[in-house]
Formats: sequence, structure tokens, C-alpha cells
Amino acid sequence: MAKREGESLRIFTTPLYEKQLRDILDKLSKQNMQETKKFKSYLDAIIVNIETKYKKYKKSLYFDNENIKEIDFQGCKIVFFMDKNNNSYVILGITAKN
Repeated sequence: MAKREGESLRIFTTPLYEKQLRDILDKLSKQNMQETKKFKSYLDAIIVNIETKYKKYKKSLYFDNENIKEIDFQGCKIVFFMDKNNNSYVILGITAKN
């Protein structure tokens, strides 16, 4: 399926990402709810704009695949996959750096 002019790629998340994000947000919310909301808002903006910034992100060190990249964001690492066959991005996981 080829991408048509003006057509955006779809973005999906895995259950693992959803669980990891919930854990991070729960931990942050115990410290500061305003900062948690700001963190989530900025994270959403990064994910929504992933298509336009794709080339700027580095290949993941954990996978031998040029289509799996990492985003460093506020002490977290977000790993995602560009699925060219289905014109989509899949957010694989998010981990807090320790």
C-alpha cells in the first residue's frame, strides 16, 4: 500500500507501551501533577509529529533494523518502528532512564 500525496501515516501503540506509560505517569503524578500533565502533553506532540521528524531520530541500538528508532525525551527512551508496508508507525515501548 503506497502512501498517497497528503496522506498521513497512522500511529499505533503496543500494550507494552501503554503499560509502561501508565507506570511512568503514575510515578510522576505522585511527585507533581502539573509536571505530569506537561510531560504527557509534550509526549503526545512528539508522537503526533513523529512522521515529520522521523529522519532526525537515531536507529535503536537494541535492534538490527533501520526502521526501529529511538527518541530521547525528558529522561525517557521511546522506541518505535516504521512499518512501511502498512504506512504506519508502531510505538513499541517507553522506558525511564535510571
